[in-house]
Amino acid sequence: MKILLINGSPHAHGCTYRALSEMEHILHEEGLETEIIQLGTAPIRGCTGCGTCFRTRSRRCVFADDLVNVALDKMKECDGLVVGSPVHYASAGGSVTALLDRMFYAGSKDMRGKVGAAVVSARRAGTTAALDQLHKYFFISGMPIAPSQYWPMVHGNTPDQVRQDEEGMQIMRTLGRNIAFMIKAFAL
Repeated sequence: MKILLINGSPHAHGCTYRALSEMEHILHEEGLETEIIQLGTAPIRGCTGCGTCFRTRSRRCVFADDLVNVALDKMKECDGLVVGSPVHYASAGGSVTALLDRMFYAGSKDMRGKVGAAVVSARRAGTTAALDQLHKYFFISGMPIAPSQYWPMVHGNTPDQVRQDEEGMQIMRTLGRNIAFMIKAFAL
């Protein structure tokens, strides 16, 4: 059983990564394999609405010069998807939004029934709006969303501050356990 984690932050080892790695530790304890895709700072174009992926039923984006098709290929062998994003103006980051728009438009049929979860990281506010935005990709594609004991968010301006967010770290651990439980239950 495998889970793809997408770090939608431009910072490879920043606050969003800190939250994802806390969850990843629990997923490994639960016997699940993980892989993290780091979006970084390379440009990811937005969907142009060309419809080629729909017309050809290829389940791939016509633009092959960024991580969208890489993520689609990896999802074929995964049982779940966790999307982590920093909060920018009360929404997910632009790169992760562009990636998810194209990824879910081209490959939503391959996502159906797989467990989804979103994690957001902010210094202070805007987290619930960003979570709502990210959860809609899962809802629309028929992906059951894994819960935690509270909103899956962490707060801090640096990875060390996120590490000190005890409640946020506990929420990440609980989310990891719940993702593992759901994936194992669905496999039965």
